[in-house]
Amino acid sequence: MACSTVRSTIVDKAAAPIPRLLTKPRSLIATVQPAISRVSLPTASFSTTESDSAVKASAPTFSSPQEVSTWTALSSSASTGAHASASSISSPTMTATVSSKPPATTPAAPAPRFIPRNRRSLMSSGGDSNNWAILFPGQGSQFVGMGKDLYDTYAVARHVVDEADDALGGTLKNVMFEGSQGDLTRTENAQPAILTTSIAMLRVLESERGFKIEESCKHALGHSLGEYSALVATKAMALKDAVKLVRLRGEAMTKAVTNKGTTAMSALVVRPSKLEALIKAMDEIKATLPAGELAEIANVNSSFQVVISGTVRGVDHASRALQVQKIAARAVDLPVSAPFHCSLMQPAADKMKEALKDIRFEKPVIDVISNVTAKPITKVEEISDLLVRQVTGTVQWHTSIGFLRDQKNVHDYISLGPGKVLANLLRKEYPLDFVKTVTTTDDIQQWML
Repeated sequence: MACSTVRSTIVDKAAAPIPRLLTKPRSLIATVQPAISRVSLPTASFSTTESDSAVKASAPTFSSPQEVSTWTALSSSASTGAHASASSISSPTMTATVSSKPPATTPAAPAPRFIPRNRRSLMSSGGDSNNWAILFPGQGSQFVGMGKDLYDTYAVARHVVDEADDALGGTLKNVMFEGSQGDLTRTENAQPAILTTSIAMLRVLESERGFKIEESCKHALGHSLGEYSALVATKAMALKDAVKLVRLRGEAMTKAVTNKGTTAMSALVVRPSKLEALIKAMDEIKATLPAGELAEIANVNSSFQVVISGTVRGVDHASRALQVQKIAARAVDLPVSAPFHCSLMQPAADKMKEALKDIRFEKPVIDVISNVTAKPITKVEEISDLLVRQVTGTVQWHTSIGFLRDQKNVHDYISLGPGKVLANLLRKEYPLDFVKTVTTTDDIQQWML
């Protein structure tokens, strides 16, 4: 596969705006071979200029946990017949008939008004109009120039970017707006850049459209790095503290493993209804690996997307074993700089623990769902510990969304920040739920309450 310019349709990103009815999977599913399939991606990097259905790869270096968007490597074959392509999902239509007969003496009561999810606003989403969750992306959605339109247009966005840039000694803004994709993709740059862009979007939404997170939403969550964005958004921590922490986090995670050639991450496409079996099998596999080898679950992104992390041999053995057991349909090696979200990251966790001692946290204005526990953070004192545990622990994204849906009856989401990966994950897994994306200046200008 050429590394210069590649456009590939991907299952987790190919969601139609708001799908409703599942249809049969496309015929390309039949091309998936029954034999074990394993693909090694080139070490060249991916410049994620995202759209709903495609990603351009243009040769920087992927040095991130690829907390969600590593799935750009998974092409349409990832579906394996279990999930419909969003473009093949149709929306319901409403029809009316006109009769030539005279009206009845006693007209029937009008039918209850139905508001399609794709036409809802924050004020019309049903019985509890503010039972929304706001989502913040993780690493992998960065691209050179992100946030530049906000910076040029809105004073409040300039304030956010300049504050973050000053906190990092003037090393962020130029990388974001004018640097190379390779420099921006470096973990220590990508993490503060994505956080800053997400918060700039939020501040513009507040100043220009009257959005108030505490009035419009009840829950906030972010994918890995995005958890810091969620904490800033909910006033639990200061922006300047957050950008310093995620800069350190990126540096520490990259340096945690000195011998880069001995570690790996692999993205797995999980067969239908096999997620629980995969989690159980991974425990068994981990226990049987030879001394010095490791394979652990890094991310559970959905019922059909899981990332594992560890040593090269450990990850290779685990991914092959899961395919032999017909639990995983496909494994894709990820070109990352370190094995993120596994116990090999303990040196990074130790550095974060020390740095977090000096950070002042406040009670979030709305619930923040922890990546580690998949439950709301209930005490200010536990925030530091949860952020430390997150470095080596599994990102429980799928369980977090499940908690919101099952325990809090949440079916409406705002996905705010660069990229649409989280929105597309939700639309694929829960096609009847509504996800409102805010990723550009146009999205903000078209915001409707």
